[in-house]
Amino acid sequence: MNVITVSQVNTYIKALLDESTPLRNIYISGEISNFTYYYRSGHMYFTLKDEKSQLKAVMFASYADKIKFNPENGMKVICSGRVSVYEKNGEYQLYVDDMQPDGIGALNLAYEQLKEKLFREGVCDDEIKKPLPPYPKKIGVATSNIGAAVEDIKNITSRRYPLAEIVIVPTIVQGEYAPADIVKSIQLLDSMADIDVIILGRGGGSIEDLWAFNTETVARAVIACETPIVSAVGHETDFTICDFVADLRAPTPSAAAELVCPDINMLFSYIAALKNTLESQINYIVDNHIQYVSELSDSPVLVDYESLIHSFEDNVEVLETRLNDSLSYNLESKEMMLSALAGKLNALSPLAVLARGYSVIQKENEVVKSASQIKIKDKITFVLQDGKAMCTVNEVSKNG
Repeated sequence: MNVITVSQVNTYIKALLDESTPLRNIYISGEISNFTYYYRSGHMYFTLKDEKSQLKAVMFASYADKIKFNPENGMKVICSGRVSVYEKNGEYQLYVDDMQPDGIGALNLAYEQLKEKLFREGVCDDEIKKPLPPYPKKIGVATSNIGAAVEDIKNITSRRYPLAEIVIVPTIVQGEYAPADIVKSIQLLDSMADIDVIILGRGGGSIEDLWAFNTETVARAVIACETPIVSAVGHETDFTICDFVADLRAPTPSAAAELVCPDINMLFSYIAALKNTLESQINYIVDNHIQYVSELSDSPVLVDYESLIHSFEDNVEVLETRLNDSLSYNLESKEMMLSALAGKLNALSPLAVLARGYSVIQKENEVVKSASQIKIKDKITFVLQDGKAMCTVNEVSKNG
């Protein structure tokens, strides 16, 4: 009896599968289920199934990082790879090297997935779009420093609005390193305080050529940009993710320059029209004032001003006479009132009473009003009209 171990069986079966040419490079279509993505390792584990069977599959991080879309449960895909055995548990599975959506291109699917995600977040809403400055002083441009796009932007800007200064940041706009370089250029221009608006773009190309502008890293950089940003990628029929998240979409780089820059000739015409309107208003105001001055100069006040002055002098004399009469009458009236009040006051005065032969008795500087206030031998003072008399009381008698 030839007895072997479980490990030997699994190793043998693995060797058989690994040596099988049809299973070393195989394409399998199926629906994804039980999908699990481990963010820390980057590995993907899932099951491919059809109506009758299912097959476990794994896609390691080195291959998973290269796919353009996000696999989901229920998605139909075509996977390429090899079938082998995981010796530890004896299960055979598909080791996936590449994955494509079944029926739709991977890039198109990734585009739609990211677009749906961003619209769901609300970062594409018109309400949050920043307005472009009407008269930019500095325009930042993130694009390749060679090619038609940058030349078109420079030519149109110099023709339409030569007052603006263009700041070009040479940027990789295609290929593996393009997304990171685009993000770097956006952040650099946004950090410059004097940049009024940014144009982000490149010329036309296939969806693969424009793919950097469909990546989430670039979209997030556009969303985070505080400076108004215009997306001008490809031709008029090309739509990228950047077009949806930017503050404004331009169909081409040339159109972006036209949208950002006002037409200086139209500004000159507008200023000329304002000048003509201002001159007309000034002339109208001046003519009105000339007419008004002319009417004033013909008025009697200015034609015969001496007569008017004499008339004013006569009025002043009359008013002066009336004022003096009024003052004299008022003064006499007040004197009479004062004399009457003085007579009444004098009648009530203690001095008047003394003048009629009466006197005031005081004791210790207080007026004596009753006999009960005086005792024999008290010193009292008689206040008379013309002097005082000091007396000693010898007797006190009361009435009744």
